[in-house]
Parts: sequence; C-alpha cells; structure tokens
Amino acid sequence: MKNQTLVVEFIIFGLSSNHHVNAVLFVVLSLVFFFTVVGNVAVVTLSLVDHRLQTPMYFFLRNFSLLEICFSFVILPRFLYSLLTERKSISVPGCFLQLLLFFLLGACIFFHVGMMSFDRYVAICRPLRYGTIMNGRVCSQLVLGCWVTSFCIMFPPAFMAVLVPFCGPNVIDHFYCDTAALLQLACADTAHIEVMLLVSTSVLILGNFIVTIVSYGCIITTILRIPSASGRKKAFSTCSAHLLVVVILYSSSIFRYVRRSQRGAEEFDKFVAFFFSVVAQLFNPYIYALRNAQVKQALKDVCTRAFSTCARHA
Repeated sequence: MKNQTLVVEFIIFGLSSNHHVNAVLFVVLSLVFFFTVVGNVAVVTLSLVDHRLQTPMYFFLRNFSLLEICFSFVILPRFLYSLLTERKSISVPGCFLQLLLFFLLGACIFFHVGMMSFDRYVAICRPLRYGTIMNGRVCSQLVLGCWVTSFCIMFPPAFMAVLVPFCGPNVIDHFYCDTAALLQLACADTAHIEVMLLVSTSVLILGNFIVTIVSYGCIITTILRIPSASGRKKAFSTCSAHLLVVVILYSSSIFRYVRRSQRGAEEFDKFVAFFFSVVAQLFNPYIYALRNAQVKQALKDVCTRAFSTCARHA
C-alpha cells in the first residue's frame, strides 16, 4: 500500500461508448427525467391543495413522490451531464455521496411501498377502524420510522464501502456509482462488505416484500367476499395500480440486489439497475396516482380553476 497511489477520481463508463447512442440516450433520458419530476410534483401539489386527497393514502403517496423526486436527482442529472459533455469523471467524495444517497433513498422507497400496502390492508379489511388506526400521528410516525430504519439498515455496509482503499483501475462499469461495480476496483479484500451488503438488502427487500404480499393476500381475500359486483370492482380498481407498481419494483430489485455480485454479469446488472432506478421511477406516479379517479378529478378541478382565473385577468 505504501508504494500505491490512491485514486482521486472515478470514471463512470455509462451505458455505451458510442457517441450516436449516447446522443439518443440523452434525449430520451431528458424526457424521462422531465416527466418523472413533473408527474411526482403533480401528485405532491394535488395532494396538498385538494381537500378530498387529505387522507392517509395520499399522505403516503405524497411522501413517496417526494422520495422519487430526490431519488431521480441522485442518478439522472449527473448521468445526463456526462452524456452531454462526455466528461465521465466523478470525484471520490462525489461518488461516495451518490452511493450513500442511493442506498438511503432506495431503502425508503421499499419501506414506503410496504407502508402503502399496509394502509390499503387496513382500509379494505378493517374499514370501521381505519380512521382510528391510520390517524395523522401514526402516519407521521411510520414515515419517520421508515427513514430511521432505512438509515440503520443501509448505512453500515455503505459506510464500509466508503472506507475501502482504491488504488488501481478507476473505471466503474456502470452509469452511476454502483456498489458492486465499485468494489471490483478495490485493492483490498471486500468479501465481508459484500456479505454485509447482501444481508442488508435481503432483509430490506424481502422483508417489505413479505409484508406487501401478505397485505394484498388479505385484501384480495376480503374483496372476493364482497357480495356486490360493483363493490368488488371499486376495491380492485383501487388496488390494481398498487399491485402493478409492486410487480415492477420487486421484479427488478430482487433479481439485482438479492444475490451476490458476479463477474461477467455487468451488462445484466446495468440493465436491471436501469429499469429499477430510471424506468420504474417514471411510471410510478402515473400508475399509482394519476390514473386514480380521485386524483384525475382533482387535477381537472385545479386546471379549471386556473383557466378561470386566467380568463378573469385577461
């Protein structure tokens, strides 16, 4: 170690080295980033200004949308900058900061999905006690607990990865500072960190997955017992969007993070990570909220009031 120079910056390879492909990626991902932010900002705004959306369900959706906005800003702006300028270098502290924020916000997203599934379970399976169980204090405590638990689970392995010395190659074969790709560049044994990371992500993802599956299992059982067809249809329409997000989120994350990293699987890892961190974040606000009848009505009312105000001042 005394004769080796520590790395002062990393080079993030990205998705392709072809200039034409990168130009297309820049345009497409700029649109993805724009619509991701706009969709989530719309959810946050509508849930704040419309009194019909002042419920626990939309409280969690609002926090979920804020999380997704932050998560998108962790990954996409830096990647878009590298596509536009072809400057792929990132400082070591900048890389570590991106890694830590990715872990923290990503963990919070899984906990929020679990909380929202529990909220739907109480609303459909315990409707008479819903207002008592999911009161404002409980909802706030759940969100706070989500942040604290995410930090406690994901900070130790992330911090251990930060402490690893890097003194050899500095090209990260990914489009952000991914832990698995980063640890391959370490000039020290990282087996214990990989095990710690695997345990942490497995507990996080599989634990929330079990909560979500059990909640929706109880929900579906309860819905099937509803005597009226219209009642079943209404209940299923509320949960179908949630289930679609669950499928998208867990189908990508389990394949990517609940296994040890393997050399030679970099392209597959990048594809799954891209789907989880970019594609899923684009569709979530539109699937979860903006296709909801209440949200669409609230959006229509806000637009009508805005046009009426503009017409009066014209």
